[in-house]
Amino acid sequence: ALCHLELKRFSEAMTWCEEGLRINPKEKKLLETRAKADQLKRTEERDLRKDRLQEKKEKAQKDAVFKAIKNHNIKLSPVSSEDENVISASLAEMSLDGFSSQSATGSKICLDENGSLSWPVLLLYPEHGQSDLISAFHEESRFIDHLTVMFEELPPWDTERKYYPSELELFYEDEEREEIYQIGTQSTLLQALQHQRYFVKAGTPTFFVLVKYAPFSKNYFLGKKVHWLK
Repeated sequence: ALCHLELKRFSEAMTWCEEGLRINPKEKKLLETRAKADQLKRTEERDLRKDRLQEKKEKAQKDAVFKAIKNHNIKLSPVSSEDENVISASLAEMSLDGFSSQSATGSKICLDENGSLSWPVLLLYPEHGQSDLISAFHEESRFIDHLTVMFEELPPWDTERKYYPSELELFYEDEEREEIYQIGTQSTLLQALQHQRYFVKAGTPTFFVLVKYAPFSKNYFLGKKVHWLK
């Protein structure tokens, strides 16, 4: 009985206690062991119910997020086939990979009571090898509003003092076609995510930020096809 108790086989421990108690119904050690095994078994079952309830809740939240993403016409990964089953399977795989409970960055994608999404968004500054993570970027928020707050004081790595919000340009890369698209800083996140060639990967929308007319920016685009804003 004690061996089964140590191995957390509580039902077996209770069975062996019952065997012993048939011989001596008043044996103190067996009575204590049976009571302990019974208590631990109940605790284990309670924890299991709680875990299952939490899993069910997380699945419901994930399904709601996934549905909102689909309803908002946000693309998760390129799909070569128009077959609905293929599309659904691809999206389902992504929902488990990047959208289970949190993104690759560790920040969660949240759905509010109005059906709007907030995303963890990664901004990259290739000129300096720096990055910023906005952990909760509401899809109706504009990029310029975040940039204004973030660059209210210029960062220490901006030694040339040129990263003023009004001078910044925003881009994303279409890796499949190896092309670059410019996104207006006045755009909302949702407008960017609904862009014709934008695909969210690993649950974290990613954009890179450059300073307009800067020498680095000009060199960065050499040999690349860029779709500029009209």
